[in-house]
Amino acid sequence: PGTFVMVPCCGTTNPLSSNLIWPLNSAVRGSWPMAMNTPAHGSVLVQYVPEVVKQQLREDIKQDVMQQARAENWAAPHRYPAWIDRFKFGGDLRLRYEGQFYPAGNALNELSNFNAINTGSPYDVSAANLSAEPLYNVDQNRARLRLRARFGADLDLSGPFTGGLRLATGDTNSPVTANQTFGQSGGFTKYAIWLDRAFINYDAGLSPTQQLNFTAGRFENPFLATNLLWADDLGFDGAMARGQFRLGSTLSPFFTAGVFPIFNTDLNFASNQPAKYKSEDKWLYAVQLGTGVKLGEDVRFKLGAAYYYFDNVQGRLSKAVTPLTSSDAGSTDALRPAFAQKGNTYMALRDIVPDASNGYGTTNQWQYYGLAAPFREVAVTARGSYEHFAPFTVSFDAEAVKNLGFDVHKVNGIAVNNRLPPPSTATAGTLGAYNGGDLGWTFRLEAGHAAMEKRWDWNVSLGYKYVESDAVVDGFTDSDFGLGGTNLKGYTFSASVALAPRVWMRARWMSADQIGGPRFQVDVLQVDMNTKF
Repeated sequence: PGTFVMVPCCGTTNPLSSNLIWPLNSAVRGSWPMAMNTPAHGSVLVQYVPEVVKQQLREDIKQDVMQQARAENWAAPHRYPAWIDRFKFGGDLRLRYEGQFYPAGNALNELSNFNAINTGSPYDVSAANLSAEPLYNVDQNRARLRLRARFGADLDLSGPFTGGLRLATGDTNSPVTANQTFGQSGGFTKYAIWLDRAFINYDAGLSPTQQLNFTAGRFENPFLATNLLWADDLGFDGAMARGQFRLGSTLSPFFTAGVFPIFNTDLNFASNQPAKYKSEDKWLYAVQLGTGVKLGEDVRFKLGAAYYYFDNVQGRLSKAVTPLTSSDAGSTDALRPAFAQKGNTYMALRDIVPDASNGYGTTNQWQYYGLAAPFREVAVTARGSYEHFAPFTVSFDAEAVKNLGFDVHKVNGIAVNNRLPPPSTATAGTLGAYNGGDLGWTFRLEAGHAAMEKRWDWNVSLGYKYVESDAVVDGFTDSDFGLGGTNLKGYTFSASVALAPRVWMRARWMSADQIGGPRFQVDVLQVDMNTKF
């Protein structure tokens, strides 16, 4: 059945034997006969594909190829391969001028840099070596230019699984900032790139009004909080669960709970001797309960209460040791903080025994320092906004924290810093009164556009912060106010304006005074150029 073409062949007069008969019906295309009969003597069989058949073949092949191309997205115009759709890329860039200004009257040679001691070789605290103690600058104004660049992607891992990756700049492996200071290493050297985020998330998908997620890896701060406790750039390592549900049209209760490793003991600790010391792993266990409140269409409010339990971060006096060089280890050396800023109260970790080898305490007093107080922080956080005149909004953040693990009497007995100067009548070596504390609070009010979405959008904010020495762990709090850490009080003012939909400027002034211990004041001016992409 179908259409056939009669092809004359070789001039023979037999119409049946002198023609090739070719079917054009595509249903029998796979078994085309060469001829309908056997040619007579003298005839020649000619294998010939008519042009109409060739054209139909070309169209059929083209349709098959294009159908596969569309399915796999490898030949469609303006399309990427299908796997690209599983990535949502984004990033940001910030250029900053920062000026640091110290008023006259700061106490010189009093603000010890315990982070420099603890991240390097131990410091010899013997009297002959006191002039070499690492100290923070308190009287020389400074200026620096800084860069923060971040690039990452949200990952669609199919079904209920998602993930994320992000790379970021940074001077060092600091947990609280991704800033890179221009000229830090000198000579236009290249900048380091760090793995800033890497996590997998599982969405239990309960219902449109109920959410439950489990996340593991390195991810954003999952808690409702301000930078009183946690720096804005801080990432959390570990695993956490977060849930939220609606209760009527007004309330949205939520919870967050997680476990986060802070420090894992080196398998070779102590690395300079055959005998090894026991593990000194450090952990953070945290839980937060709260609720969102919607009061009409214009007023939104969130309130959360959290408990942060830091396990094994407190220092502890070592077994008796007589170090003869800076390489000799103490049994509790691993309890020193892996990273710190300034403000927390410290204690000496090594119980150094005086004998003839160290001049009976006059030489070779190689010392490390640990946190003098345990940290059991209770924090209450509130955040709200009034949006009746949107896009113009008024919002606020507030937070208060108390360290329940702080015992002023115990800390006073071992503290080596955060002390007032001793009385002028005191004998040599007398310590001044301890002046640390366990409370902190902050409040910030903002008015203007909540997001910099178009040119000339703007906002301004005014805030105040008060954080005593041991209210929070200084290694995780804000790194900008007072140049980082705790034992600080003061105010912050900022103003922002958009220059384009994804470009905006911000100027911020921060003035901070030390609360306890010797006098320390610093004012910081930051001018930022920000962009998102």
